[in-house]
Order: sequence, then structure tokens, then C-alpha cells
Amino acid sequence: MVENVTVGWQVGADVTDWQLTVESRARRVRADLAALPAAEATEVARKAAEVSLEVVDAALRSADNKWWRSGASWWSGWHIERAWRALHEAEIYLAAADPDLPAKLPGLRARVRMYLDETDPRRQAMEQPEPDKAMVIDAMRAAFDASDDSHAAARALRNKLIVISLALFVLNTVLGLIGIFKPGVVPMCMPPNLALQQALCPTGSATPSGWDVWMVQLFGALGATISVVLLLIRRRPDLSPYVLVGYQALVKILLGAALSAVGLLALGAGLVSGIVYVGSQAALLLWAVLFGYAQQVGTRLLDNYADRLMDEVRPLPERVAGPKR
Repeated sequence: MVENVTVGWQVGADVTDWQLTVESRARRVRADLAALPAAEATEVARKAAEVSLEVVDAALRSADNKWWRSGASWWSGWHIERAWRALHEAEIYLAAADPDLPAKLPGLRARVRMYLDETDPRRQAMEQPEPDKAMVIDAMRAAFDASDDSHAAARALRNKLIVISLALFVLNTVLGLIGIFKPGVVPMCMPPNLALQQALCPTGSATPSGWDVWMVQLFGALGATISVVLLLIRRRPDLSPYVLVGYQALVKILLGAALSAVGLLALGAGLVSGIVYVGSQAALLLWAVLFGYAQQVGTRLLDNYADRLMDEVRPLPERVAGPKR
């Protein structure tokens, strides 16, 4: 979703969801700064907040120039993380300059609870009836640092998923090309046995074909796609700048294609002889689908880790009042 807004009340930009969130919070900080009474004691914090907001605007402007943004910038995510870190610094300086900070403690406590454990001394100090302002600022900084570190962790996981996807794509492509130019080198056919009078190949013929490997990979990807549908159904919406679900789905599909080929190699080698019966092309392709879906056993660990990481990057409303899980 793209929406036309004005960044920092000065610069027009088409922003994505995460940019809209940062820009909206930056506007609120500016409004709160403008409402603060003039006082020498808060002037330093006010100026520091304004400098941080300028950094936010600069990062958002650089993120909008998609034609200019280099691949290294996208890979490192510097504009995203710089915008969030600068916004958090501005919110901290705003709290330091706000004379009505005690009235806002309930909301600040809720934000700190999102990221700091109950045993953290900074959270415990902030939970006191009348905490010192320095303690409040220290707890806010620790909570925001944890949030920013979660953004970096999400980016690192995204990059790893991309590398894994490229490796699996190359592997599947190489296997498919070998199958085309050297049919039978990657044996996908079931040899004759007591149940089969002749060899049975994925394409339905009795001799290896150049499309056997591709056929198996296709049906393995089909099985993996079923697990992707389940992933999309249970995945909760979020406004994280790093959306991992697409990369998770890609890894599942490519891994399912590879595992289907490995599974049929195991069937052809007789490793499960007497346990698995394959008497027709339909049964052979069905096993390819099942082997493709079987990648869910391993990638479920990845899904659970990604879910926990996304909860840190994008806290949900029900986590606001409760302890960190």
C-alpha cells in the first residue's frame, strides 16, 4: 500500500507501511516538542530531539528514491534502521524534556514491558510509584535498543533466507539440467520388482526421460506449497520493515522440490522396500508431493524462530500490558 503524505511537514513522499508509521510518530514528537514550555533546562534535550528528527527525515527521503537506492543499501537496510534509531532517540529526548513525564508513565511503562524482562533492574526501577527521571530515560533507552536490535536480527534472517533460496534454486536447476542432458544419471524411475513388470518413471514411461527430474521437482514444490498456505493462514499481519513470510515461502517451495528428488532416490534404492508400495505413476507422483510437504518438519523450526523475531520487531496489543514472553 502506498499513500501520499508529507514527511516532516515539509517533504512530500510516497511511503510504504513502515515509513508511514515512522513518519506519523515523528509528527507526534514534533507536535509534543512544540507544546513544551520554553525553559533553559530543557533546551538541550529539545535541540537533540530536533536533530534526531532531521535524521529521520533524511533517512525517509533516501528510502523513497528507489531508482537511486543501491543494492548494498537494500541489503544492509541502513535507511530503515537509521530512521527507527533516530526516531527512538527523538522520543527519548522528548521524554527527558517533558515536565509532565510522571503523567505519561503508564504508557512508557507499557512500552518498556514489551522488551525488558521482569527481572531487569531498569524495568523494576521504572515500576516504582515515583521513579527518578534518569531511571525512566535509562529504561526507555534499553527498551528501544532491544527493539532496534530486533530490526537488525530480522534483516540478518531475511538475508540468510535469500542466500539459502539462491543456493536451493541453483541446486534444483542443476539437477533438472542434468536430467535433461543426461537422462537416468539422476535416477527417478522405480526398477522392476515383484509388483512392477517393468521400470516405472515419473513421466509414465518405462525408460528414463529428460523431464523426470523436473516432473518430480514440480510435484515436490506442489507439496511444499500446501505448507506455505498453512503458513500464510496462521501468520499475523504486521508493519515490520522486513517482511519475512515471502522468503520463508520461497525456501519451503525450493526445499520441497529438492527433497522430493531425494525421496524418490530413496524409493528407487529400495531403502523402504516392503514398507512403501509404488505400483503406478500416480502413486509415484503422490510420494513426490508427500516428500515435498515433508520439508515442513525442518522448516517449522525456522517458522517458529521467525514468529518470535517478528513479535519483537512488531509487538502486538496483547503484549503491551503483559510481561515479555
